[in-house]
Amino acid sequence: MERQVAIEKHEKIGLGEKLGYGVGDLASGLYLNFFGVFLFYYFVEIGSVAPAAIALMLLLSKLLDAVTDPMMGAIADRTRTRWGRYRPYLLFGAVPFGAFGAAVFLFPDMEPGPMLVWAYVTYGLAMLAYTAVNVPYGGLLGTISPSASERSSVTAYRMFFSALSGIVLGLLGTTLIRELGDGDEARGILLTMTCIAVFGTGCVWISFATTKERIPPVESNGSIWGDVRVLVRTGPWLAVAAAAILGVLAIAARFASAKFFFKYVAGDDGAPAFLFLDRLGLFLTALAVGQITGVILGNFMRNGFEKRSIIMLGGALKCGGIVLFYLLPLDAVWPQTLIQFVIGIGFGMLMVMSFSMFTDIAEYVDWKSGLQMTGLVIAASVFAVKVGVGLGSAVPGFVMGSTGFDADAAVQSDLALTGIQLAFALIPAAALVPAIFAVSFYSLDRKTIGQVEEELSARRGAKPVATA
Repeated sequence: MERQVAIEKHEKIGLGEKLGYGVGDLASGLYLNFFGVFLFYYFVEIGSVAPAAIALMLLLSKLLDAVTDPMMGAIADRTRTRWGRYRPYLLFGAVPFGAFGAAVFLFPDMEPGPMLVWAYVTYGLAMLAYTAVNVPYGGLLGTISPSASERSSVTAYRMFFSALSGIVLGLLGTTLIRELGDGDEARGILLTMTCIAVFGTGCVWISFATTKERIPPVESNGSIWGDVRVLVRTGPWLAVAAAAILGVLAIAARFASAKFFFKYVAGDDGAPAFLFLDRLGLFLTALAVGQITGVILGNFMRNGFEKRSIIMLGGALKCGGIVLFYLLPLDAVWPQTLIQFVIGIGFGMLMVMSFSMFTDIAEYVDWKSGLQMTGLVIAASVFAVKVGVGLGSAVPGFVMGSTGFDADAAVQSDLALTGIQLAFALIPAAALVPAIFAVSFYSLDRKTIGQVEEELSARRGAKPVATA
């Protein structure tokens, strides 16, 4: 009885630590959401780089991630410091994380050739810094408690702040660009990203200062490639990773093409549509508010439904919502906003459940193989999400490039407008169908996770070592 009490004591995570951990994803969310909405637009519309060239750059950057993400996870798993395995990377990686993000937008007046080179170098460094912070940040979630229920609760806080980043960007992003730029859109984008970089650095440090690692490391983890071979043979990870890639692709493609959709297809002139929000701001805010709603709803539903079922429902809401949005009249601002809110609910449910499942998978691998590779599992999962972002961001470039989009033309051809619609609606909706199918193969139900949790607790001992 005393042993069980000891376990429960260490599994309980306080509100302050949940908030402190969650705020770290406010930084990551602002970072990636800003890139998702404005990076493609910045280099194509402002820098006059060919859409297909930027699309290729985004895809090739994922080849770098294919090496650096798993490597970072394996390195973090093997790190031993007085701060723990994962937390020191938050402390020392926060400044490069912010600085390289802002550097991407430093020189808008370059010729297209040098501009493309600058994109390759700075975006590559920015993604490397993001990996150095975000992979250990995700790994920390897997060691913050040995309880699947507690980890799910902390995940909900993380996803709340991730969604909150979308609200902040929706409410303030286009407004800050307009006001800080004072007529110079490129300058506005740079200054807004600089604000995000400074704020995000502080958020990452807060996560470092307020969290603990409660699952003690094993003395040796074996070879990195041995860990990788185990992971790629783990069916539940493959199922969730495939669903995450396709689910994020759908949102990323809409983000990257949204500014083009509203400017060229919907004929929006950027004037406020509601209070100080233009139509793009309203679009982003509705998605983020819906995402928060989906996070809360998904976290509530996990007590009565399997996580797999919740993700499948979220995917169906996203797919149906995108199709309905496409069918609405172009000037139906408020019906579009309502549908975008529903899409956000589906996205929130998918994200909160998938990240919760990733930590469950890490525990499952430990239980089944005896290999403690939380960082690698999370790194590979973060890589899957980044692949979705990269593919989704590249879709508009390839489609718009092949349908004759001309950044110097005030009015686009019918074929170019069709290309924008394909990238904004039809391709994202189509990607969600195999995503729903993939997650149906996820086999870790609540009964199995309960068994894993119980046996791992017995294996590790009643009182895990907490690392301050």
